[in-house]
Amino acid sequence: MKILHTADWHLGHRLHDQSQIEEQMLFLSWIETYIIDQNIDVLLISGDVFDTGSPSNQSLEMYYSFLVKLKATSCKSIIITGGNHDSPGTLNAPKHILDVLSIKVVGKATENIEDEVFKIELNNEEVIVAAVPYLRDGDIRRAVAGESFDELTDKYKMALINHYEAAANQCKLINTTQAPVIGMGHLFAIGGSVSDSEQNIYVGTLGHIGADDFPTYFDYIALGHLHRPQIIGENDKIRYSGSPNILSFSEINYDKKVLVLTIENNEIIDVQDAVIPCFRNFYKLTGTIDECITKFPTISSNSYGLMPWIEIALKEASTVNTDDLKIEAEKYDFDILKIALKNQRRYKGIEELLAETKSIKELLPTEVFKLKCEEMNYDLEKNPKIWDAFNEVLQSVKKQ
Repeated sequence: MKILHTADWHLGHRLHDQSQIEEQMLFLSWIETYIIDQNIDVLLISGDVFDTGSPSNQSLEMYYSFLVKLKATSCKSIIITGGNHDSPGTLNAPKHILDVLSIKVVGKATENIEDEVFKIELNNEEVIVAAVPYLRDGDIRRAVAGESFDELTDKYKMALINHYEAAANQCKLINTTQAPVIGMGHLFAIGGSVSDSEQNIYVGTLGHIGADDFPTYFDYIALGHLHRPQIIGENDKIRYSGSPNILSFSEINYDKKVLVLTIENNEIIDVQDAVIPCFRNFYKLTGTIDECITKFPTISSNSYGLMPWIEIALKEASTVNTDDLKIEAEKYDFDILKIALKNQRRYKGIEELLAETKSIKELLPTEVFKLKCEEMNYDLEKNPKIWDAFNEVLQSVKKQ
């Protein structure tokens, strides 16, 4: 049996307000072909299928069309869990229809833990999967009036660990053949490496668990949430597949991947990664205006033919005029998505920064909060609880 682990598709994502639909469609076509060529039997998607809780009709069509197409391939079982970007209602709405196609969906924590655990039998092999979605505080922990931030953090972390223990115990209960057991998750595991695109998901200290906090009963843990493929805690059975497409310019210097598990004789005998093609070329240029212009002729597209995207960090005075750079760029086939002064934000306040910003969309709420704290000479590094509290409020507002 071959199992493919992927996550964080973020269908509908826009980079600096530019649609990434072309790359997303190319990825879905690629993974369908890969599943056929490699005879993949099971597909696991560990959360953040969509970029927002209200995906566009175009994103929904891509998602459902892909799932239907897999019915004609070797992939006979699909398990999808919800991420923090996903709306549980959107994912769960068609679950009974998808169940007919052997597609299991767990959009949020269930009332009965057995509803998150599935046994898959294919090719004379079995595997048990604990499909744990993104665990929201309100779904797994009962709030108590007047509790402190430390109490909230500790209780949420314990509730999260208990949920995984309950899932592992349910797996053990139905595992009558000593089949390998896979846990799924969408969370930040301590030791993970983040990128700029994860600023919107927030990686603070609330409810984080480490490699040692996962039940040892799991033979593999298929994680989503962080966009860089990585192993956690030097334990090669706890892995993030990473996102399949580049979601920020901070992600251009490493390969995007999917992970493939092979099961034989009731054991996971192999875990291999497969590199996903880069469907669009991304470039990050740093230097003076003249230095950046000299690099323009080296920028090119790839075999997929999508327009290259550029981010420029200028090492210039704050009064720099970028007109010459923009005029020169018009001679080439690429799009500049962002021009910024390197390290400029650490010296400027909110009002000055906003005056020079083309759009408020270029500023994240977290950036505004940090800048305001700097203006007020408030040290966030010495007060991490305030930073955590702000981000928890921010995430709550985004879900409304």
